[in-house]
Amino acid sequence: MKYAKNILETIGNTPLVKLNVLTKELPCLVLSKYETFNPGNSVKDRMALQMIEDAEADGRLQPGGTIIEGTSGNTGMGLALAAIVKGYKCIFVMADKQSKEKIDILRAVGAEVVVCPTDVAPDDPRSYYAVSKRLGEETPNAWYVNQYDNPSNCKAHFLSTGPEIWEQTAGKITHFVVGVGTGGTISGVGSYLKMKNPNVKIWGVDTYGSVFKKYHETGIFDENEIYPYVTEGIGEDILPKNVNFGVIDGFTKVTDKDAAVYTQRLSKEEGMFLGNSAGAAIKGVLQLKEHFTKEDVVVVLFHDHGSRYVGKMFNDDWMRDKGYIE
Repeated sequence: MKYAKNILETIGNTPLVKLNVLTKELPCLVLSKYETFNPGNSVKDRMALQMIEDAEADGRLQPGGTIIEGTSGNTGMGLALAAIVKGYKCIFVMADKQSKEKIDILRAVGAEVVVCPTDVAPDDPRSYYAVSKRLGEETPNAWYVNQYDNPSNCKAHFLSTGPEIWEQTAGKITHFVVGVGTGGTISGVGSYLKMKNPNVKIWGVDTYGSVFKKYHETGIFDENEIYPYVTEGIGEDILPKNVNFGVIDGFTKVTDKDAAVYTQRLSKEEGMFLGNSAGAAIKGVLQLKEHFTKEDVVVVLFHDHGSRYVGKMFNDDWMRDKGYIE
């Protein structure tokens, strides 16, 4: 009999799925690494489990402890599933721009959720960075995860996502494109792929209001680049330690409107019911068109599932209110 001993054993080994409609103007083969097949419906299940196992191994996370993290939703889901199986409590801190679905889903899997204002500086005591750190210090027997600077985040993708993509493409991958938030996915996968073939190009998708693209190109952290944006899960107003700019060949920025519109288009034209960052990622691929030839194999990673955005990008009233559709 073949079965998983618990839900955590179903993490990873997600399929590669060819894009056919939105990419028809491109000369190359475009394959999506379809991470919604993970049990928590996102790529973050991989690093959530890795971070917990590493914290258990070195004693940072003790039996019966409380896991505390600031999350845009998906890391929280991965941590919550592992916490249920392993017997921990969870407190997650989220910014109020995240979809209601994400907050409801975390509560559905037994987590306590604290909501903070989006439109404050990272060092403001009300920010979700500051609140999660404070709760980590104040809560007895707690472990503050800090996915932004936790090296286990990159490690998970170096050990699983990168090798899977290499094997699934038979080593023929030429470009890897992914939205960048904490930096764990692009840095872990990018490091692995460049180890196998230094010529593989690693492209990050950024959003307007985020600091990554300018910092990568100039080395300048420009606070004037920072302003509130709608796109969820990518971009930052800080420089996480997990972003290894040395393995990234370049960034392309995608507007909030394009990310939202292409999220709908993936659903209606490719049958891919995905999250907001997938819309940004595929638009990023299209913007990089001049970098591709007919010999190329481009892999774009799709982070999470459309069910988390039903009240937003999949709601035409919301889309009209934002001015994204007529």
